[in-house]
Amino acid sequence: MDVGHCYLDGNADVVEFCPHNSFHNVLAASTYTLQEGDQPSRSGSISLFNVDMGQVSLFYRLKTAGIFDMKWNPVGDNVTSPLLAQADADGCLRVHHLQDSTDSGTDVGNALKEVHNIKVSSSMCLCLDWNPSATSISLGLSNGSVSVISLEETKTSILQEWKAHDFEVWATTFDPDQPHIVYTGSDDCKFKGWDLRNSPSETTFQNSKAHQMGVCCIAKSPHNPYTLYTGSYDEHLRIWDVRSISRPVNETSINLGGGVWRIKNHSAVPGLILAACMHNGFAIVKVNENEVKVVETYDKHESLAYGADWYRGTLCEEEKREKTIVATCSFYDKLLRVWVPESVKI
Repeated sequence: MDVGHCYLDGNADVVEFCPHNSFHNVLAASTYTLQEGDQPSRSGSISLFNVDMGQVSLFYRLKTAGIFDMKWNPVGDNVTSPLLAQADADGCLRVHHLQDSTDSGTDVGNALKEVHNIKVSSSMCLCLDWNPSATSISLGLSNGSVSVISLEETKTSILQEWKAHDFEVWATTFDPDQPHIVYTGSDDCKFKGWDLRNSPSETTFQNSKAHQMGVCCIAKSPHNPYTLYTGSYDEHLRIWDVRSISRPVNETSINLGGGVWRIKNHSAVPGLILAACMHNGFAIVKVNENEVKVVETYDKHESLAYGADWYRGTLCEEEKREKTIVATCSFYDKLLRVWVPESVKI
């Protein structure tokens, strides 16, 4: 069932539902548009939407540099407010505080307030991830480097930076169960783990054989501390056991018919994954022990499937245990869609 849709002001590449209480209805969508010519420019935007079962309504838009990735800070004991971080084409990390419009003196015209802005590199920032305590962010760069940025109230600084890969780094992910470990994936087809307790960071493992093309995304299971997933341009979603990271568990993988650009774990249903499959729309995949199968596909986009995320709240009291919501976006047609999967019951 389609909840609603909207056309953005540029090429759509990321959608992220806010995970924080009181803000579950807020959906952020970002764009990246290359203006070619003698002096090419890369522009972008962040759009904020209010999502409920009746509508998808835009309430704020911020013009930015072209954005490749963005993420809300994780919910935790020491996290007091929602922050949205962007990795952009200007080589910058920017972090915005989501204002509560119910606060006095705040209106939706000032929904995002920039609280951190650091120039990380002359190269482009392609991907990011927050550590579990929301005190630092890892960034993957177009020159193959990875940076870890410390976020303090009064200052922002580069903790570590090292050459991690031969080509663009499209995926960087903290291990929430071992926050000193960062996983990275790149156009060089390599999947690596790094121990941040060493400076510069040292590899804990390197796999250069499993992926036949570039590694696009990495996601740790929130339900199993040993399970991790990777997606690749080679169209496969792979399952790994971090206790034996040299190869996928029993070589378990599934071909999704398009480059697996983004994967999102469902927060409440173990083994349920939403995947953006570039040239083959979107898929919902169920992983159960060593069985992996596609339980639903969504093909109402007509361009590259890039952005995807699960809604983390409840729809309404009478339906909260029955359904969930998904947001997806596609690149060249600038389209954002919000829909209810038929196969998911919670």
